[in-house]
Amino acid sequence: MKQKKTALPKIENIEKKYFLIDAKNKILGRLASNAAIILMGKHKPLWTPFLDTGDFVIVINAEKVRLTGKKLVEKTYYRHSKYPGGLKKETAFSLMQKSPETVILHAIKGMLPKSKLGSKMIKKLKVYKGPEHLHQAQKPVPLEF
Repeated sequence: MKQKKTALPKIENIEKKYFLIDAKNKILGRLASNAAIILMGKHKPLWTPFLDTGDFVIVINAEKVRLTGKKLVEKTYYRHSKYPGGLKKETAFSLMQKSPETVILHAIKGMLPKSKLGSKMIKKLKVYKGPEHLHQAQKPVPLEF
């Protein structure tokens, strides 16, 4: 008996939609995991691990996202300049005051694949500090979870 082959989606036929997430009073980890699922395309029935089947995600009100427990004070973000003694540390509280977009971007990026495909997916994420965004023409669909 001849087996049927699995139908793979063509890159040209994959429809990309825009989703709008309001981060006001949302918990950072839950917001990040839901956004990562949409960016990867795992919410679609035609998801394929090696293709970028995901949609675009717009996050607004990044400054009003919540961190639970003592994370605001104790969570530390590290970066290194690749020079001796170049390790920089910053708490979540100071980073939220300076650049709340970075906190959300960092959380979502950590949940995406660590490959060229993950780099392509993170480019479909747009994060804004306040309630205004530049993507009204794309008619984003509000997303609640």
